[in-house]
Amino acid sequence: MSPNIDDNDLMDKGTPPKAKDLTRNDEVVKNYQSQTEIHSSPGVGQEKSIDVKTIVPPKRKSQWAEVWKRLIKNKAAIVGMIIIVALILTAIFADFIAPYHYETQDLDKVRMAPNSDNWFGTDNFGRDIFSRVVYGSRISIMVGFIAVGVAMIVGGILGSISGYYSGKIDNVIMRLMDVLLAIPGILLAIAIAAALGPGLINVMIAVGIASIPRYARIVRASVLSLRDQEFVEAAKAVGANDFRIITKYILPNCMAPIIVQATLGVAEAILSAAGLSFIGLGIQPPTPEWGAMLSTARIYIRDAWWMAIFPGLAIMFTIFGLNLLGDGLRDALDPRLKS
Repeated sequence: MSPNIDDNDLMDKGTPPKAKDLTRNDEVVKNYQSQTEIHSSPGVGQEKSIDVKTIVPPKRKSQWAEVWKRLIKNKAAIVGMIIIVALILTAIFADFIAPYHYETQDLDKVRMAPNSDNWFGTDNFGRDIFSRVVYGSRISIMVGFIAVGVAMIVGGILGSISGYYSGKIDNVIMRLMDVLLAIPGILLAIAIAAALGPGLINVMIAVGIASIPRYARIVRASVLSLRDQEFVEAAKAVGANDFRIITKYILPNCMAPIIVQATLGVAEAILSAAGLSFIGLGIQPPTPEWGAMLSTARIYIRDAWWMAIFPGLAIMFTIFGLNLLGDGLRDALDPRLKS
């Protein structure tokens, strides 16, 4: 009888010796690697620290910083800015710049041509025209900025109410603005100045009222485009009242078109005030207002041309500078308009 042979013996006998050794060696290597990984892995409290560099995103420039950056790249706007800054500095330091007081008369120098003592010549009372032009910058700046300020405040309030509430309020306010817009601004200012009488304050009121409809329509259009935005709805959801929503969330986002219109509006206000003074409805002599100086000089234009030339140049350069600055601000605040 043949001896009983176990299956394991057959498998051992059927496996070559070299294959057995290789299989055992592989098992030993795997066991060694697993033990090495266990012993080499850090225990609790023995973890190695890894340096992680924190990436800080670059600071985003504010909207007004971007506007300023675009503005200073506009050479025409820089020229306008230089002219306006020079005008403002002249108005502030007029007492130091002008060699004479604007009311000082010298009857020995009546209608004298420009010379070393009187750079712009003298007028029909022997007053220094250069000094009067310098002091006149104060009047023009005052009239321009105050008249535009009045128009911005009143027009902004009316436009905000009209655009935010709509309905009957919108119809009433806008129909009133349409009536005022149907009348040319200078004619409306003349009518108001004629009703109020001549004078500095009355000129400011007349020019300011004539400019209100433009600001009202600009603000209304901006409010209509913003009142349904998500940030306004969020403000309503947290319980903000209408006054807070208009003043804090809507009006600050309407400033771009208002600033552009205000810059151009100052130029128009100065020109309108000069026109009113020229026809006798504005600022009266001896106050050195450029329009009033032109009105006086028109009589002597053939014999004393300098009496009209220099006040006229002052008006021209002021309007020119404000228009350049206004166009530059428009392009900087909304570059799409430039194209």
